[in-house]
Amino acid sequence: MSIFCISAQACAVQAAPFLPSVQLAPGSPRTRISVLALTLLFSSSWASLAHAQTPTLAPVIVTPDRGKSLTVPGLQTAQKNIEQTAGGVALVPESAWRDTKAATVKDMLDYTPGVFAQPKWGDDARLSIRGSGLSRYYHLRGISLYQDGIPLNDPDGSSNFHRIDPTAYRYTEVYKGANALQYGAATLGGAINFVTPTGHDADAFQGRLDAGSFGWRRVQLSSGFAGEKLDGVVSGSWQTQNGYREQSAGHSLRANANLGWRLSDRAETRFYLSGYQIHQDIPGSVSRDQALNNPRQAAKENKEHDWQLNLDGGRIANRTVLVMGETQYELGGWFEQSSLRHPIYQFVDRDTSSYGAYGRLVNTSPLAGRDNRFTLGLTWSAGKIDAQNSVNVGGKRLEKLSASKDRSNNLSIYAENAWSLGSDLSLITGLQYLHAQRKRQDRYNGGLPTTRSGDKSYHFFNPKLGLLWQAGPQWQIYGNISRSAEPPTFDDMTFSTSNDLDRLQAQRATTFEIGTRGESGDVAWDVSLYHARVKNELQCISAPWNICDKTVNADRTSHQGIELGMQWTAARGLFAQGLQSDSLEVKGAYTYSNFKFDNDQDWNNNQMPGVPKHYLRAEIIYKHPSGFHIGPNVEWVPQAYYVDNANTTKTSSYALLGLRAGWERGPYSFYIDGRNLTDRRYIASASITDYATASSPLFEPGTGRSVFAGVQIQY
Repeated sequence: MSIFCISAQACAVQAAPFLPSVQLAPGSPRTRISVLALTLLFSSSWASLAHAQTPTLAPVIVTPDRGKSLTVPGLQTAQKNIEQTAGGVALVPESAWRDTKAATVKDMLDYTPGVFAQPKWGDDARLSIRGSGLSRYYHLRGISLYQDGIPLNDPDGSSNFHRIDPTAYRYTEVYKGANALQYGAATLGGAINFVTPTGHDADAFQGRLDAGSFGWRRVQLSSGFAGEKLDGVVSGSWQTQNGYREQSAGHSLRANANLGWRLSDRAETRFYLSGYQIHQDIPGSVSRDQALNNPRQAAKENKEHDWQLNLDGGRIANRTVLVMGETQYELGGWFEQSSLRHPIYQFVDRDTSSYGAYGRLVNTSPLAGRDNRFTLGLTWSAGKIDAQNSVNVGGKRLEKLSASKDRSNNLSIYAENAWSLGSDLSLITGLQYLHAQRKRQDRYNGGLPTTRSGDKSYHFFNPKLGLLWQAGPQWQIYGNISRSAEPPTFDDMTFSTSNDLDRLQAQRATTFEIGTRGESGDVAWDVSLYHARVKNELQCISAPWNICDKTVNADRTSHQGIELGMQWTAARGLFAQGLQSDSLEVKGAYTYSNFKFDNDQDWNNNQMPGVPKHYLRAEIIYKHPSGFHIGPNVEWVPQAYYVDNANTTKTSSYALLGLRAGWERGPYSFYIDGRNLTDRRYIASASITDYATASSPLFEPGTGRSVFAGVQIQY
């Protein structure tokens, strides 16, 4: 059975007969959940008419043949593993973004339903899954990032995308919500795991050259080798651009490498090394009128004071796997050092060290005579941030305003068990304990008495209960109930007084989810319906300079939606018949997001700002056996969304038309990627605030008409 992205690119959804009867928007939460439960019951009864196949739990205990990696699962093994999750997940191979201008996380996950990713400037983007970190204008919150199963987030849980290099990964795993528990993550948004190739599946030589509109250029090279005991791969990319808007030029240099050592047939260790150097000008957010009528102009403040992001860093990590009988043991650790020089409303300096270690075991011994898979893990992460803010004038650092040393310490202990109840049904139970500490030592406060030191700890227990039913040989139905937790980051917290420190509470949520995924003939689908009841949702309220001026807790909110993906081979043998016929393929990803306040004392039952209710990505591709492909695509936001809690100001609706074409023959490939071909002026993303007007500088203009092309060679 194939998962979500079966042929490499998008995920699929078949329009199941029960879907039209499900309406998430109206009614009380209990009514909605009852409708979901009845829908699942009806679906189960209908599906029982199909022949059921005896499922086997994922073959996570694998001793590969010589010439294969034990530390990094191959694509097929990873797909089988992820299919054993009783919730919304996706596996996206590199072929989903290889034949495009793949420069951001949006390019990688464009056809993953439930993922809302929109560009800002350069490689930066806003990313939200199921409404996670919805108000966060900068950096990332509410989603755990991993590379090869090793945590990537900063020590306080925040992160950014500048270290992400799409050309360096073989596939990407997306775990929505508490479905990321197998990695110890339990946030509203879940986790994303970027997986690099090993020497066993890398080419001896691979090179790529891309170029396109607004001065965008990229050169990428990689090389791999594999011997009887050792294998390795190294990849590097250089990228530069002038930018669509004023004050948006940038360049970057990224490198990734890993070296694996097969100690025996059942033991392997792998070392990872990566580095990055980023320089990016920041054009800033503007008013709604300017975003739609003069989108290439930067914000006045950004130009006058030369707002920039300059980030340099390096990372070393290890992952070791040992298989003993029916138990697989995994140990790992990492250390990362980064330096941020960031002239914005002030000149921000951040020197960050993050480090940690983890252990995980997976046992597949039968339980009470039935198949069983038990996972137990522990992840410890910590770090420190030496922070200083100074006056910024024209991009120059002047007198010091403040300085502090921030320390984080986090511990996650988790267990998950999947037990076969019968020939076609598995019960999944899980529990996570999370401890998080945030500590600040004030070193300079503008000559005022030191009052901004403090220490705050958080403790959470997050349970999970789920069912996974193998309804047929190639399709599944699942459901789960889970808890999630999210402590504040340093950028959210105020340490001025103990009252300020205690004022901000951690975010908690309970999520109900049902769904189905699979394939039948030429159609593949993936559907998830969820409802999350959130308490103390963290909201970053923007100020005129568009940063997190203050973070507040909303009392109670609800997040509910539909995540629907589809891939359909609509026709074969149109112009070329025989064993190698041509085909017409349709793929699409639709996300419905209905996020609301729940009888809030200030905002009543208003819509939560920051995300459209309806978001659609779709593409039709003609493929010829000669290796040629061509087809149009669309990105459609049919309704504008609010940018303020008061629901007074909206963005604008839009539809973007694109066209891509390419050719691949043996080691050579070529692509052309046209975007926004009608040159539509639109708002790509927006920060949020409590009250806004059309003149509030909250809006990020989308990029105008652009064309990119690339060539690749691999041996």
